[in-house]
Amino acid sequence: MRVTDTSDLWWKTAVFYNLDVETYLDWNDDGVGDLEGLAHRLDHLAELGVTCLWLAPFYPSPQRDNGYDISDYFGVDPRYGHLGDFVEVVRTAKDRGMRVIVDLVVNHTSDQHPWFRAARSDRDSRYRDFYTWRDEVPADQPANMFPDVEDGVWSFDDEAGQYFRHSFYSHQPDLATDRQEVRDEIAKVIGFWLQLGIDGFRVDAVPHLIDTDDGAEHGFLQALRGYVARRSGSGMMLGEVNLPYDEMVAFFGEDDGDELTMQFDFVANQALYLSLARQDARPLAAALSTRPTLARGNQWGNFVRNHDELTLDQLSDDERDEVFEAFAPLESQRIHGRGIVRRLPPMLDGDPRRIRMVYSLMFSTPGAPVLFYGEEIGMGENPSVSGRGAVRTPMQWTDEAGGGFSRAEADDLVAPLAVEGWAPEHVNVSRQRHEPDSMLRFVQSLVRHYRASPEIGWGELTLLDSGHDCVLAHAVVSSTGTLVAVHNFAPDGRSVDLDLSGLLGPDAGEAGAVGEAAGAAAGHAAGAAAPRLVDLLAERSVPEALAGDAHHRIELEGYGFRWLRVLRAGEKRLV
Repeated sequence: MRVTDTSDLWWKTAVFYNLDVETYLDWNDDGVGDLEGLAHRLDHLAELGVTCLWLAPFYPSPQRDNGYDISDYFGVDPRYGHLGDFVEVVRTAKDRGMRVIVDLVVNHTSDQHPWFRAARSDRDSRYRDFYTWRDEVPADQPANMFPDVEDGVWSFDDEAGQYFRHSFYSHQPDLATDRQEVRDEIAKVIGFWLQLGIDGFRVDAVPHLIDTDDGAEHGFLQALRGYVARRSGSGMMLGEVNLPYDEMVAFFGEDDGDELTMQFDFVANQALYLSLARQDARPLAAALSTRPTLARGNQWGNFVRNHDELTLDQLSDDERDEVFEAFAPLESQRIHGRGIVRRLPPMLDGDPRRIRMVYSLMFSTPGAPVLFYGEEIGMGENPSVSGRGAVRTPMQWTDEAGGGFSRAEADDLVAPLAVEGWAPEHVNVSRQRHEPDSMLRFVQSLVRHYRASPEIGWGELTLLDSGHDCVLAHAVVSSTGTLVAVHNFAPDGRSVDLDLSGLLGPDAGEAGAVGEAAGAAAGHAAGAAAPRLVDLLAERSVPEALAGDAHHRIELEGYGFRWLRVLRAGEKRLV
């Protein structure tokens, strides 16, 4: 790997940050966040170290599903501004060193979209075939994605006189993406936003994007990826594919990863919460041990939380119940029978040791980290808000009324603020900017060390024997270097003896011994031949020679963690 590869394939080592314009900053004080407000907070994101901004849907919408019910693919919801404001955000972000990706939601539209309105009103309309219709409900219909809300995937439309298919809410009719005329329109959507300067797309609900009975036809994804590449040499597609690893691999593409560029690692994410519930690293280690090897241009997106429920659908029923009991004991904290509507800090009772351990693990796991807005300051949810809206509260900038998000009256805010110990007077950006040991400063440190460690994005994962069920030890090895990370899932300390000889080659032990002997006889210069370890997260990082047998003992506190860079003789990296 050359250093220039990190720009050509920029997503391999990007720091992603997801936000919803309507809950980020309200510049005109009407109670709704807007693009002008976002523009004024791009410096916060640049200071944090974000390199790619992911914007949740900001398109015109009836807002019955947080903007994922789109009524116009080529515009901006007037509550947020207009296209000129969007272009200014993109331009300003790039000036601050950030790329921008936007949501591509083309598995369905709103029932208020002009395509569907034309389709339901006239059977001879060209838009009738943009959707799937039936005179009778098929006997073998699949389950709806929201089984506690919708009875199935078919609903009768009185105006159309037929049933239409919807994999999600009944106000979101599925697009017939197997039809070429629909694909041509989707290509226009992609081309439009790329022309305005974005760098790619987060592709929503990818398995529902491919409208075939067996789900085996991936030509559409290949065509989309090829189109993005032609229109933008550096464009990418980050896909939401919540499936087991063996099924996810197909969505990267079998021909050298020519479909999705990246995918969120839902498997490891769900195993993480099982490990947290058990205070046992083995479920996560087991998941990571089965992670498929990806093509050079592909990448995993690592995340702790996102804008939806914390889904646990890939766990067994008993495992899911364990996580529910640990982190969502109340029925109101659960949704759809499979997920949790809480943010991480309240789930972990606000324990800063445990919270920081989790984020350290996310940043040190091979892949690219994806932050959800407010995670950098440890925001909580508002339990009085039902459903997924509980975690979509306004960003907390100051301890003022409205949390610095807006000066509008509380009843006029687009969403209620977090409350009690998670309210803005306790958790906000302004205060944490001035506290050297704040969550904000900690996340900034993780971002800085991640960006200085390209091996995390480019390297191969090796799980190490920690000697303790509660301790996950792993290494990331690439041509740029080697990083070792150790994380303790237990509340009490552990002494960990790591054998690093497998990372240094068959002669590592002999080279270390020779280096130590030479150093004793001839002084520091000869001793430098031995591999050294640098504790990256320590306040003062002093390179420490690795023992002659390539073993290293680490003392971990409860929920403790360490990042160790292995420096071989002659390496020119800054430490």
